[in-house]
Amino acid sequence: MLEQLCNTLENRFNIAALTLSFDVREEKAVFDSISSLPAEWKKIDVLINNAGLALGRDYFEEADMTDWNTMVDTNIKGFMYVAKAVSQLMATNKKGHIINMGSVAGKQVYEKGNVYCATKFAVDAMSQGMRIDLLRHNIRVTAIHPGAAETEFSNVRFKGDEDTAKSVYNGIQPLIAEDVAEVIYYCTSLPEHVCINDLVITCTQQADAIYFNRT
Repeated sequence: MLEQLCNTLENRFNIAALTLSFDVREEKAVFDSISSLPAEWKKIDVLINNAGLALGRDYFEEADMTDWNTMVDTNIKGFMYVAKAVSQLMATNKKGHIINMGSVAGKQVYEKGNVYCATKFAVDAMSQGMRIDLLRHNIRVTAIHPGAAETEFSNVRFKGDEDTAKSVYNGIQPLIAEDVAEVIYYCTSLPEHVCINDLVITCTQQADAIYFNRT
């Protein structure tokens, strides 16, 4: 799939593209992959730090520990590993822009959200910390927190139960991936002296992590 995307990008836009395949949960794999980039690819202007998932939606005392560990390892540890590896390169170049993908679940906890919400609260806190610590390197950090977006997210969360996944969006017109991509593009295309630090985006029928106007 990555190779197919790579070929599409190269052919459609007449650019060079490079793919890397590694598990963000594996610290060594992340740092080895980033450090092995050819010199001309190490001048990274933008990182879209989008590794993350939800697994299950269960009451705290009934939740699957494997789900919890996977979310913590991916949403927190994987998030940190990639951001650190790339920020080191950006620090050398004295510029860059890191886009951290959070969630409205990182702003407000909802029933049966427990550990997923906790991981997204961590993303929010780490984004603030990165913004402060990387300030001296002229690196911009933007945290974007989408609400309900109809992607493969719910299919993953409900482990292939398509009916349950689709029910999440009943009665609303949710965001789609392109909506979020447009917001990311806007943030990254602003003049270098402008940084949007924190941004929450929802569909019109969603106010926050809990309240919806379903029709």
